[in-house]
Amino acid sequence: DDPMNTILEQYKDKINGTFSFFDRMIIKGHIRQFFSTSGKGFFLSEQNVLLKDFSSYANQVTADIVSYAESMAASDKRPLIYLTSSKTSKEQAALQALEEHPVDEGLICILSVVEYCQTLQPKKHDNGLLSLDTVNRKCKYYYFYFLDKHFGFMHVKLQTWFPFLIQVYINGRELMKHVFEQNGISYQMYDNSFYEISDIKKAQELADRFDSKSLCRQLDLFAHKVNPYLDTIEKTFHQGYHWCVDQCEYATDVMFKSREALEDIYPSLVGHAFYDFNCTDIFSFLGRKLHHKFQGEAVSDYRKRPEGWRIKFKMKSNSIKMYDKFSCLRVEMTINDPREFKVYKDVHHEDGTTSKRWVPMGKSIANLYRYAEISKAANKRFLDSMQNIIPAKTIEKEINSICCRKKLGGRNYSGYNVWSAETFLLFESVSDGKYLIRGFTNREIRHSTNRANPDSAKVKGKTSREFTKLRAHGLIRKVPHSRRYLVSDKGRRVMGALIETKRKIYPELVAK
Repeated sequence: DDPMNTILEQYKDKINGTFSFFDRMIIKGHIRQFFSTSGKGFFLSEQNVLLKDFSSYANQVTADIVSYAESMAASDKRPLIYLTSSKTSKEQAALQALEEHPVDEGLICILSVVEYCQTLQPKKHDNGLLSLDTVNRKCKYYYFYFLDKHFGFMHVKLQTWFPFLIQVYINGRELMKHVFEQNGISYQMYDNSFYEISDIKKAQELADRFDSKSLCRQLDLFAHKVNPYLDTIEKTFHQGYHWCVDQCEYATDVMFKSREALEDIYPSLVGHAFYDFNCTDIFSFLGRKLHHKFQGEAVSDYRKRPEGWRIKFKMKSNSIKMYDKFSCLRVEMTINDPREFKVYKDVHHEDGTTSKRWVPMGKSIANLYRYAEISKAANKRFLDSMQNIIPAKTIEKEINSICCRKKLGGRNYSGYNVWSAETFLLFESVSDGKYLIRGFTNREIRHSTNRANPDSAKVKGKTSREFTKLRAHGLIRKVPHSRRYLVSDKGRRVMGALIETKRKIYPELVAK
């Protein structure tokens, strides 16, 4: 691949720069000891609670947490809202509460909702003995929504029953706003993307220095803020929540100088990704090799959103997608299953020795730096694959040019009626992906376009004349020292745009 042809180099005069950092992050906290038999036994022993008394003890702890949340809402004079359905949008409810009860910083509201979860509950076995088991049931959750000075609009979700799972939702762009302000970097935002940064180099350096240890300290502060029982847990186990990355989005924003500059090439970017990539290209983007033992799904998904087109490539539960936000072209990597990737870390062996090895990556927050490395590299590979992109207006001129008569080498060639069935069938046939590498012959194309009598002298002659005309208009080129032909770069652009219009856009317009 020629780096000069990549979109960043090709359109550098229309691009301010790129910025990469985490976007949406969902981090979960677990009290690990509550998931082991010895840990549960030790905890009950330290609290002087018998297994038969656990339910009444747990009820009291839950009542204390509920009372604490209610008093927190009352003391901060913030709304405490009960949601009748777990399907209700919590974010919308919180934004509505913020609109009706404005606040500059701190607690916005507390939402209360009953949801399915895993909890601890005594279970009696056939031998008459009790054990504290994990069961599925419903329990009350609290969603604490904050306008935080570091994280902006965010929430903390707390389970009010043992084992008190906690989930923190934060937005990386909101986090970086605070960092930029501390370091004297000015910026402009649209939604949650930066489309203008005064010092892009310094901004990226600050983003790359992001430390998961300082994030852990802030997460611990939030945990103490919402869970009054955490002090008892920490006193017993001498440690609190173990933080894990449940879901992580890492976005690279290509900041165009204007919305118009991006609009001019975005349809071509989507078309290139849709027609020239296939679903297994996700392996290349993610730095993986397609192995014959691979089990799982690799899919590509092309979708029309209210804001525009979005294209997504997915491997199992990890994905990479591209969409536009105002004057930003965004490429976004989502990691749901980190074990598909590897991390270089200490491995402890049975003989007591330790060695460094590449092992499947876990969800521990300590691996957040590796999430960033993998995602940033994947986003770069995706952008680097965007080559020879032609603006939509240029394609329009090229389409108009093949509709007109052309004179070449003293001969006149008629223009194309690009919407005629015969022409369109020819364009579709020569553009078929199976000819992308090795090219096509007269015989292969005439068997596609004239199945009734493909080997007649008349059809052979007609196909030869069609090839001459295609070459005259610059849509195909001959492979040297062979009877094969390849679609030219211009041909791929022009015929690709026409096929996309006919197959995708035109049917949608008709449907409307």
